[in-house]
Amino acid sequence: MVVKNTNQLEESTNFTSDFKAKVKALDDSKASVKGLVESGVSKIPHIFHTGKLDIGENSASDSNSNVPIVDLQDIQINPTLRAEVIDQITSACHEGGFFQVINHGIPVTVLDEMIDGIRRFHEQDADVRKEFYTRDKKKKVAYVSNGTLFSGQAANWRDTFGFAVAPDPFKPEDIPPICRDIVIEYSQNIRHLGFKIFELLSEALGLSPSYLKELNCAEGLFILGHYYPPCPEPELTMGASKHTDSDFITLLLQDQLGGLQVLHEDKWVNVPPVHGALVVNIGDLLQVYIHSGSH
Repeated sequence: MVVKNTNQLEESTNFTSDFKAKVKALDDSKASVKGLVESGVSKIPHIFHTGKLDIGENSASDSNSNVPIVDLQDIQINPTLRAEVIDQITSACHEGGFFQVINHGIPVTVLDEMIDGIRRFHEQDADVRKEFYTRDKKKKVAYVSNGTLFSGQAANWRDTFGFAVAPDPFKPEDIPPICRDIVIEYSQNIRHLGFKIFELLSEALGLSPSYLKELNCAEGLFILGHYYPPCPEPELTMGASKHTDSDFITLLLQDQLGGLQVLHEDKWVNVPPVHGALVVNIGDLLQVYIHSGSH
Protein backbone atom coordinates (compact mmCIF):
# COMPACT_ATOMS: atom_id res chain seq x y z
CA MET A 1 0.00 0.00 0.00
CA VAL A 2 2.85 2.33 0.83
CA VAL A 3 4.48 1.48 -2.50
CA LYS A 4 1.22 2.19 -4.32
CA ASN A 5 0.80 5.51 -2.56
CA THR A 6 4.43 6.37 -3.29
CA ASN A 7 3.94 5.57 -6.96
CA GLN A 8 0.79 7.67 -7.07
CA LEU A 9 2.65 10.54 -5.43
CA GLU A 10 5.45 10.20 -7.96
CA GLU A 11 3.00 10.17 -10.86
CA SER A 12 1.20 13.19 -9.45
CA THR A 13 4.49 15.07 -8.97
CA ASN A 14 5.64 14.22 -12.50
CA PHE A 15 2.29 15.31 -13.95
CA THR A 16 2.43 18.58 -12.01
CA SER A 17 6.00 19.25 -13.12
CA ASP A 18 5.11 18.48 -16.74
CA PHE A 19 2.00 20.69 -16.50
CA LYS A 20 4.04 23.61 -15.16
CA ALA A 21 6.71 23.11 -17.83
CA LYS A 22 4.16 23.19 -20.65
CA VAL A 23 2.45 26.25 -19.18
CA LYS A 24 5.80 28.03 -19.01
CA ALA A 25 6.63 26.97 -22.57
CA LEU A 26 3.35 28.40 -23.85
CA ASP A 27 3.95 31.65 -22.00
CA ASP A 28 7.57 31.89 -23.12
CA SER A 29 6.56 31.42 -26.75
CA LYS A 30 4.52 34.65 -26.61
CA ALA A 31 2.58 33.27 -29.57
CA SER A 32 -0.37 32.25 -27.39
CA VAL A 33 -3.07 29.75 -28.37
CA LYS A 34 -3.17 31.22 -31.88
CA GLY A 35 0.49 30.20 -32.18
CA LEU A 36 -0.42 26.58 -31.44
CA VAL A 37 -2.99 26.64 -34.23
CA GLU A 38 -0.47 28.23 -36.57
CA SER A 39 2.01 25.45 -35.77
CA GLY A 40 -0.51 22.92 -37.05
CA VAL A 41 -1.38 21.04 -33.84
CA SER A 42 -3.98 18.31 -34.31
CA LYS A 43 -4.13 17.42 -30.60
CA ILE A 44 -4.46 20.07 -27.91
CA PRO A 45 -1.86 19.98 -25.09
CA HIS A 46 -3.13 18.47 -21.82
CA ILE A 47 -2.84 21.83 -20.07
CA PHE A 48 -6.07 22.73 -21.90
CA HIS A 49 -7.95 19.58 -20.91
CA THR A 50 -10.89 20.73 -18.81
CA GLY A 51 -12.04 17.25 -17.79
CA LYS A 52 -15.71 16.39 -17.82
CA LEU A 53 -17.62 19.27 -19.34
CA ASP A 54 -21.09 19.94 -17.95
CA ILE A 55 -22.21 22.43 -20.58
CA GLY A 56 -24.83 20.04 -21.87
CA GLU A 57 -26.17 19.15 -18.45
CA ASN A 58 -28.75 21.27 -16.66
CA SER A 59 -29.08 23.41 -19.78
CA ALA A 60 -32.13 25.36 -20.80
CA SER A 61 -33.02 26.37 -24.32
CA ASP A 62 -32.48 29.88 -25.67
CA SER A 63 -34.69 32.21 -23.71
CA ASN A 64 -34.81 35.97 -23.97
CA SER A 65 -37.07 36.02 -20.91
CA ASN A 66 -34.11 35.05 -18.73
CA VAL A 67 -31.82 37.69 -20.26
CA PRO A 68 -34.27 40.47 -21.14
CA ILE A 69 -33.63 43.04 -23.85
CA VAL A 70 -33.95 46.61 -22.58
CA ASP A 71 -34.54 49.35 -25.13
CA LEU A 72 -32.92 52.66 -24.14
CA GLN A 73 -34.43 54.62 -27.02
CA ASP A 74 -35.61 58.13 -25.98
CA ILE A 75 -35.25 57.51 -22.22
CA GLN A 76 -33.45 60.85 -21.84
CA ILE A 77 -36.48 62.78 -23.13
CA ASN A 78 -39.43 60.58 -22.19
CA PRO A 79 -39.97 60.14 -18.41
CA THR A 80 -42.54 57.38 -18.93
CA LEU A 81 -40.17 55.30 -21.03
CA ARG A 82 -37.39 55.90 -18.51
CA ALA A 83 -39.59 54.67 -15.66
CA GLU A 84 -40.41 51.52 -17.65
CA VAL A 85 -36.72 50.89 -18.30
CA ILE A 86 -35.89 51.36 -14.60
CA ASP A 87 -38.54 48.73 -13.74
CA GLN A 88 -37.10 46.31 -16.32
CA ILE A 89 -33.56 46.77 -15.03
CA THR A 90 -34.68 46.38 -11.41
CA SER A 91 -36.39 43.11 -12.26
CA ALA A 92 -33.42 41.84 -14.28
CA CYS A 93 -30.97 42.64 -11.48
CA HIS A 94 -33.04 40.80 -8.89
CA GLU A 95 -33.80 37.78 -11.07
CA GLY A 96 -30.49 37.03 -12.75
CA GLY A 97 -28.17 40.00 -12.91
CA PHE A 98 -28.04 40.03 -16.71
CA PHE A 99 -29.83 42.02 -19.39
CA GLN A 100 -29.13 43.22 -22.92
CA VAL A 101 -29.38 46.85 -24.02
CA ILE A 102 -30.26 48.12 -27.48
CA ASN A 103 -30.54 51.68 -28.84
CA HIS A 104 -27.86 52.57 -26.31
CA GLY A 105 -26.23 55.33 -28.33
CA ILE A 106 -23.23 53.44 -29.73
CA PRO A 107 -23.56 53.08 -33.51
CA VAL A 108 -23.78 49.46 -34.68
CA THR A 109 -21.00 50.23 -37.15
CA VAL A 110 -18.69 51.03 -34.22
CA LEU A 111 -19.53 47.71 -32.51
CA ASP A 112 -18.99 45.73 -35.72
CA GLU A 113 -15.71 47.47 -36.45
CA MET A 114 -14.49 46.88 -32.88
CA ILE A 115 -15.05 43.14 -33.29
CA ASP A 116 -13.25 43.25 -36.64
CA GLY A 117 -10.41 45.34 -35.17
CA ILE A 118 -9.80 42.88 -32.33
CA ARG A 119 -9.88 40.02 -34.83
CA ARG A 120 -7.36 41.82 -37.06
CA PHE A 121 -4.99 42.24 -34.11
CA HIS A 122 -5.11 38.56 -33.18
CA GLU A 123 -4.71 37.43 -36.78
CA GLN A 124 -1.51 39.40 -37.40
CA ASP A 125 1.77 37.58 -37.81
CA ALA A 126 3.01 36.07 -34.54
CA ASP A 127 6.12 38.27 -34.53
CA VAL A 128 3.94 41.38 -34.54
CA ARG A 129 1.65 40.09 -31.77
CA LYS A 130 4.62 39.11 -29.61
CA GLU A 131 5.67 42.74 -29.29
CA PHE A 132 2.62 43.34 -27.09
CA TYR A 133 2.79 40.13 -25.04
CA THR A 134 3.21 40.82 -21.32
CA ARG A 135 2.00 39.79 -17.87
CA ASP A 136 3.03 43.10 -16.35
CA LYS A 137 -0.20 44.39 -14.79
CA LYS A 138 1.17 47.93 -14.84
CA LYS A 139 1.11 47.97 -18.63
CA LYS A 140 -1.77 49.94 -20.15
CA VAL A 141 -1.83 47.75 -23.27
CA ALA A 142 -1.28 44.01 -23.10
CA TYR A 143 -1.59 40.86 -25.19
CA VAL A 144 -1.67 37.61 -23.26
CA SER A 145 -2.91 34.05 -23.32
CA ASN A 146 -5.06 33.28 -20.27
CA GLY A 147 -4.75 35.79 -17.45
CA THR A 148 -4.83 32.86 -15.00
CA LEU A 149 -2.44 30.62 -16.93
CA PHE A 150 -0.30 29.94 -13.84
CA SER A 151 -3.22 29.21 -11.51
CA GLY A 152 -2.80 25.44 -11.79
CA GLN A 153 -6.21 25.08 -13.43
CA ALA A 154 -6.83 23.97 -17.01
CA ALA A 155 -6.05 26.74 -19.46
CA ASN A 156 -8.78 28.15 -21.70
CA TRP A 157 -8.52 28.00 -25.48
CA ARG A 158 -8.40 31.78 -25.68
CA ASP A 159 -6.11 34.75 -26.23
CA THR A 160 -6.75 38.30 -25.06
CA PHE A 161 -5.79 41.81 -26.09
CA GLY A 162 -6.60 44.37 -23.38
CA PHE A 163 -6.13 48.03 -22.60
CA ALA A 164 -6.80 50.42 -19.72
CA VAL A 165 -9.26 53.22 -20.45
CA ALA A 166 -9.81 54.80 -17.02
CA PRO A 167 -8.76 56.24 -14.66
CA ASP A 168 -5.25 56.05 -16.15
CA PRO A 169 -5.77 55.54 -19.89
CA PHE A 170 -3.54 54.14 -22.59
CA LYS A 171 -1.67 56.43 -24.96
CA PRO A 172 -3.03 56.30 -28.52
CA GLU A 173 0.42 55.55 -29.91
CA ASP A 174 0.61 52.43 -27.71
CA ILE A 175 -2.28 50.80 -29.61
CA PRO A 176 -1.15 48.98 -32.78
CA PRO A 177 -2.11 50.82 -36.00
CA ILE A 178 -4.15 47.86 -37.24
CA CYS A 179 -6.90 48.63 -34.72
CA ARG A 180 -5.91 51.99 -33.18
CA ASP A 181 -8.69 54.19 -34.56
CA ILE A 182 -11.54 51.86 -33.64
CA VAL A 183 -10.12 51.09 -30.19
CA ILE A 184 -10.03 54.82 -29.43
CA GLU A 185 -13.54 55.41 -30.77
CA TYR A 186 -15.03 52.37 -29.03
CA SER A 187 -13.34 53.26 -25.72
CA GLN A 188 -14.87 56.73 -25.75
CA ASN A 189 -18.31 55.37 -26.60
CA ILE A 190 -18.29 52.54 -24.06
CA ARG A 191 -17.21 54.85 -21.24
CA HIS A 192 -20.09 57.21 -22.00
CA LEU A 193 -22.51 54.26 -22.03
CA GLY A 194 -21.06 53.05 -18.73
CA PHE A 195 -22.00 56.36 -17.11
CA LYS A 196 -25.53 56.01 -18.51
CA ILE A 197 -25.87 52.45 -17.16
CA PHE A 198 -24.69 53.55 -13.72
CA GLU A 199 -27.33 56.30 -13.72
CA LEU A 200 -30.04 53.74 -14.50
CA LEU A 201 -28.74 51.32 -11.86
CA SER A 202 -28.70 54.11 -9.28
CA GLU A 203 -32.34 54.88 -10.03
CA ALA A 204 -33.17 51.16 -9.94
CA LEU A 205 -31.83 51.21 -6.38
CA GLY A 206 -34.14 54.10 -5.55
CA LEU A 207 -31.25 56.56 -5.41
CA SER A 208 -30.34 59.74 -7.26
CA PRO A 209 -29.02 59.14 -10.81
CA SER A 210 -25.54 60.35 -9.84
CA TYR A 211 -25.21 58.18 -6.73
CA LEU A 212 -22.99 55.36 -8.06
CA LYS A 213 -20.99 57.78 -10.19
CA GLU A 214 -20.27 59.94 -7.13
CA LEU A 215 -18.95 56.80 -5.42
CA ASN A 216 -16.44 56.61 -8.31
CA CYS A 217 -17.89 53.25 -9.37
CA ALA A 218 -17.58 54.30 -13.01
CA GLU A 219 -13.98 55.44 -12.81
CA GLY A 220 -12.30 52.09 -13.49
CA LEU A 221 -12.54 50.77 -17.04
CA PHE A 222 -10.47 48.05 -18.69
CA ILE A 223 -11.41 46.57 -22.04
CA LEU A 224 -10.59 42.97 -22.98
CA GLY A 225 -10.80 41.71 -26.55
CA HIS A 226 -11.02 37.90 -26.39
CA TYR A 227 -10.18 35.72 -29.38
CA TYR A 228 -11.03 32.03 -29.68
CA PRO A 229 -8.89 30.31 -32.36
CA PRO A 230 -10.26 27.23 -34.15
CA CYS A 231 -9.79 24.22 -31.87
CA PRO A 232 -8.97 20.71 -33.20
CA GLU A 233 -10.56 19.04 -30.14
CA PRO A 234 -13.29 21.39 -28.87
CA GLU A 235 -14.88 18.64 -26.77
CA LEU A 236 -11.84 18.64 -24.45
CA THR A 237 -11.58 22.30 -23.55
CA MET A 238 -13.43 25.59 -23.19
CA GLY A 239 -12.94 29.15 -24.38
CA ALA A 240 -14.02 30.45 -20.97
CA SER A 241 -14.52 28.43 -17.78
CA LYS A 242 -17.55 29.11 -15.63
CA HIS A 243 -16.91 32.13 -13.43
CA THR A 244 -18.39 35.25 -11.91
CA ASP A 245 -17.27 38.84 -12.50
CA SER A 246 -16.34 40.81 -9.40
CA ASP A 247 -16.60 44.24 -11.03
CA PHE A 248 -19.62 46.48 -10.52
CA ILE A 249 -20.72 45.99 -14.12
CA THR A 250 -19.33 44.24 -17.18
CA LEU A 251 -20.47 45.15 -20.69
CA LEU A 252 -20.14 42.23 -23.11
CA LEU A 253 -20.03 42.58 -26.88
CA GLN A 254 -20.73 39.27 -28.65
CA ASP A 255 -20.09 38.55 -32.30
CA GLN A 256 -22.86 36.87 -34.27
CA LEU A 257 -21.50 33.38 -33.53
CA GLY A 258 -22.65 33.72 -29.92
CA GLY A 259 -21.54 31.11 -27.40
CA LEU A 260 -22.26 33.04 -24.19
CA GLN A 261 -24.18 31.18 -21.47
CA VAL A 262 -25.34 32.44 -18.08
CA LEU A 263 -26.42 30.44 -15.05
CA HIS A 264 -30.06 31.07 -14.19
CA GLU A 265 -31.93 29.04 -11.56
CA ASP A 266 -29.26 26.29 -11.76
CA LYS A 267 -29.58 26.00 -15.53
CA TRP A 268 -27.20 27.22 -18.22
CA VAL A 269 -29.08 29.56 -20.52
CA ASN A 270 -27.83 30.57 -23.97
CA VAL A 271 -27.72 34.30 -24.60
CA PRO A 272 -28.67 34.64 -28.28
CA PRO A 273 -26.55 37.33 -29.92
CA VAL A 274 -28.60 40.38 -30.91
CA HIS A 275 -26.91 42.51 -33.55
CA GLY A 276 -26.14 45.90 -32.02
CA ALA A 277 -26.86 44.83 -28.44
CA LEU A 278 -24.53 44.79 -25.43
CA VAL A 279 -24.95 42.33 -22.57
CA VAL A 280 -24.83 43.90 -19.10
CA ASN A 281 -23.62 41.78 -16.17
CA ILE A 282 -24.02 43.65 -12.90
CA GLY A 283 -21.24 41.63 -11.26
CA ASP A 284 -20.69 40.34 -7.73
CA LEU A 285 -20.09 43.66 -5.96
CA LEU A 286 -23.20 45.37 -7.22
CA GLN A 287 -25.30 42.23 -6.78
CA VAL A 288 -24.34 42.07 -3.11
CA TYR A 289 -25.19 45.76 -2.82
CA ILE A 290 -28.61 45.27 -4.44
CA HIS A 291 -29.59 42.21 -2.43
CA SER A 292 -28.39 43.72 0.84
CA GLY A 293 -30.86 46.56 0.34
CA SER A 294 -28.19 49.18 1.11
CA HIS A 295 -29.55 52.55 0.05
